[in-house]
This record gives sequence, structure tokens and C-alpha cells, in this order.
Amino acid sequence: MVARHNRMVVGAHYGLRDWVMQRVTAVVIAVYTIFLLAVLAAQPTLDFITWRSVFTHTWIRVPTFLCLLAIYLHTWVGMRDILMDYIKPTMLRLALMVLVVVALIAYTVWTVQILWSL
Repeated sequence: MVARHNRMVVGAHYGLRDWVMQRVTAVVIAVYTIFLLAVLAAQPTLDFITWRSVFTHTWIRVPTFLCLLAIYLHTWVGMRDILMDYIKPTMLRLALMVLVVVALIAYTVWTVQILWSL
């Protein structure tokens, strides 16, 4: 016979999905960091002109954009968890979550503007 437990359903149960997202985004960030360090190490000098010329290539812009998206997703999961754990008033927590989302969307737009305006 299976024992039944009365469980109260609380929250949205993101657990495993968010844990996996944190790990995948961390791997993307680490791989990009190694990639960028290798690209920069291959440059004869590391001045502003060289830095700017490296980022004029699509083969560096796309991975940079993907890494920054991974950073923003990683940030969202972490901030959402912090807000859910420590901010108890529901309306304040919701307002702060909205602020975080708006900021992350603004950062994404700014990223596109910076990377493709060079």
C-alpha cells in the first residue's frame, strides 16, 4: 500500500528546469570566456584599435551576443530565486521582478545596439 502525503502546492515548481538552466548558462559563459581569451591572445597588441577590430567580425559578435544572453538568463534565474526567498510581500516581490525583467530586456537591446553599431 502506498502512503499518501498531504502536500500543499506552493510556487511554480521551476526547480529542475532552473537548476539545469543555471548549469547550461554557466557552461556557455565559461566556454565563451576561454574562446575570447584565445582570440585576444592571438592578437599582436591589445589596444583599443585591435579590440574594436576583433568585434567587427560576425564570428565574434554572435558568440558574444549568445554569451550575454546566457548571462542575462543566468541573472534572471538567480534574481528570481533571491526575490522569491527573501521578499515576502507579494506586490513588492512582483514589482521587483518586473524591474529585473525590464532591466534585462533593456540590457539585451543595448547589447544589440553596441555589438552591431561598430
